[in-house]
Amino acid sequence: MRNATTAAVAGRPSPAATSRRQSRRRFLLGGLGLAGALVVGWGVLPPRQRLHADPPQGLPAGQLPMNGWVMVSADDRVTVMLARSEMGQGVMTALPMLVAEELDVPLARIELMQAPIRKIYGDITMLGDGLPFHPEDMGPIKRGAQWMSRKLMREVGVMVTGGSTSVKDSWLPMREAGAAARARLVAAAAERWQVPASACRTEDGQVVHADGRRARYGELAERAAQMGDVPFRLKEAAAFRVIGQSQPRRDAPAKSDGSAQYGLDVKLPGMRYAMVAMCPVPGGRLREFDPGSVRGMPGVLDVIALLADRSGAPEAVAVVADTRWHAMRAQRALAVSWDEGPHAALSSDAVMSGLSAALDADEGFTYYRRGDIDQAAGVRRIEAEYRAPFLAHAAMEPVNCTARLAQGRLSLWVPTQVPSIAVTAAARAAGVDEDAVDLHLTQLGGGFGRRLDTDMVVQAVQIARKLDGAPVQLLWSRTQDLAHDFYRPASVARLAAQIDGDGRLLGWQTRSAGGSPIHQLTHRAFGLPMVGPDKTTVEGLFDHSYEIPHQRVSHVIVDSAVPLGTWRSVGHSQNAFFKEGFIDEVAHAAGADPVAFRRRLLAAHPRHRAVLDAAVSMAGAPPAGRAHGVALHQSFGSIVAQVAEVSVDGTTIRVHKVWCAVDCGMAVNPDGVRQQVESAVAFGLSAALNDEITLRDGRVQQTNFHDYRTLRLREMPAVEVAILPSTEPPEGMGEPGVPPVAPAVANAVFRLTGQRLRSLPLRLEAGLS
Repeated sequence: MRNATTAAVAGRPSPAATSRRQSRRRFLLGGLGLAGALVVGWGVLPPRQRLHADPPQGLPAGQLPMNGWVMVSADDRVTVMLARSEMGQGVMTALPMLVAEELDVPLARIELMQAPIRKIYGDITMLGDGLPFHPEDMGPIKRGAQWMSRKLMREVGVMVTGGSTSVKDSWLPMREAGAAARARLVAAAAERWQVPASACRTEDGQVVHADGRRARYGELAERAAQMGDVPFRLKEAAAFRVIGQSQPRRDAPAKSDGSAQYGLDVKLPGMRYAMVAMCPVPGGRLREFDPGSVRGMPGVLDVIALLADRSGAPEAVAVVADTRWHAMRAQRALAVSWDEGPHAALSSDAVMSGLSAALDADEGFTYYRRGDIDQAAGVRRIEAEYRAPFLAHAAMEPVNCTARLAQGRLSLWVPTQVPSIAVTAAARAAGVDEDAVDLHLTQLGGGFGRRLDTDMVVQAVQIARKLDGAPVQLLWSRTQDLAHDFYRPASVARLAAQIDGDGRLLGWQTRSAGGSPIHQLTHRAFGLPMVGPDKTTVEGLFDHSYEIPHQRVSHVIVDSAVPLGTWRSVGHSQNAFFKEGFIDEVAHAAGADPVAFRRRLLAAHPRHRAVLDAAVSMAGAPPAGRAHGVALHQSFGSIVAQVAEVSVDGTTIRVHKVWCAVDCGMAVNPDGVRQQVESAVAFGLSAALNDEITLRDGRVQQTNFHDYRTLRLREMPAVEVAILPSTEPPEGMGEPGVPPVAPAVANAVFRLTGQRLRSLPLRLEAGLS
């Protein structure tokens, strides 16, 4: 029987047990402390170098690596690694220009080679640009977060073309690669001549000594490749001879004569062709199919069930045939039924009603707050609701991928914006190591964000697994491309402003609702949980530069049954329409000229004012019967102002000319910048005037370019572009020309008709002008 003392301590551990627990606690705390110290220590170290990588297999004959980016041969050829996808934005010209400048070699002498999957070629800029910080926030938290994001992305090494970062992210590493190669070649020449390197200079692919001696890069390459790193210096902007000078597109000849290879141009011996049947309702599942319904059709070789995958590839059925036409005919004839799931009644009206209901019920997450919006002492309050629909990417080249799995190795030929993610997804689908995947990157017949996804890669690999080593090319029809996209989110925004008796804007509040494209995209790419804020939902609303003393910007993320992705200019594409349309409304309510009203809000932003003034000055006054609308927007680091000249005939809106002024920092290839702006105007006008994806009974209603109506050639306005001079590092230019288009046109329509168009696409109502 226990006594009282024993009973009182019966629940306590023995001294030995206590000692063991304390030892474990000290061990765990010590381990956590060590891990924390390692993380902190890693965090304060500079990012890992981006200059060297193991050379890939299959180097061109005679090419001697100077570093991971630049190779020089004995016959003076220079090969440069191209680590970004060419999808019309001009990286095949702009990126080698960076090397040519620092290497002092003619651009025409540079040949390009697709970069292998190596971490030094990964993009370290995109994640930092996507952090939810205001552009004018220069505090230590933002700087630290950007620093850590660059370090993290350097370790992860994601090779991606997107976010308008190709030139911006390559600005330093490719210039450094050229400068480092130049320094090695100079050192080799100085060693040969027994002179100081400082007595040598470079020009036109040669090292030149002060006494006139010359040596070609080719004759120095072997010795230079054997040397270790040599200290180098980058050129000052004043010394640039290539950067900043317009260069013809290096890819133009091949695109003109048909020799450029896109995904659909891939032809391999013994190649099969595949088309897939997919449920017309998002989230639907395969119920059953009858292979016998098509096995007797000409050319049909196999019918294969495909599994759903994290990449966004749905359950599907593939029909494999000896020609593309035979595969297409059989796919249409295939007997297949679907479990359409819970979204079979989904409609566009229901989606928009749901977004409005979300704004009624939820204040949302606040991304930006300045002053106290509740205390803004305005004498007049202006309110408006704006809306934007789902949009498809509708790239000219439909979704496709070619795959071959033979003898344990997987080969891919694919137009993709994400080579490294494609390799990971393909290896997962094939059940092989990533080292067993060979990716051949073709040119892209348009990307616009659609080819940041890898669903087509996974489908092609699943089919290839069943074909005993034969290559197979998967192609989606145009109808499938529109019906199974990852769409730009539909969104609703409620904006409110307060002005005082002098017409000054005191308060600005926006609340918006829509799905999160980044939640869905990062889950498909990396398996990350779909939680947390998403800056893209409010970019362009929370990070504008208008000087308003009281602001609050929030967003309600609404779960979307419709698959979402990033569309050219992402959230800016709709949010610039909301912001610049509403700022025009406020100017009108204040009795102010819309340009003067904006200028007054940009007193401390001379670069923005200069861009606005340049566009307005170019445009001048409109002729009789037409009106000018203006919009100013910053995205991806670049500031763009546009003036649209518009006329109206009944309910038809005609855009005659668009003037664009751009501050994008240093314009590496000015002609390339102009081309990007011109293409952005065409792309943005298609969306502004025509495009929307609508759903009825869970099905996308648009099927081709007759009802998802890309701008026709006769409708394309003249475009005039002014690039403001700058010595700042380059910013993005692939997307910033898109956002201002719709609001500039809408604001011009208001000046002509008095109708304020607050929904996209822009549609006039008869009899109201």
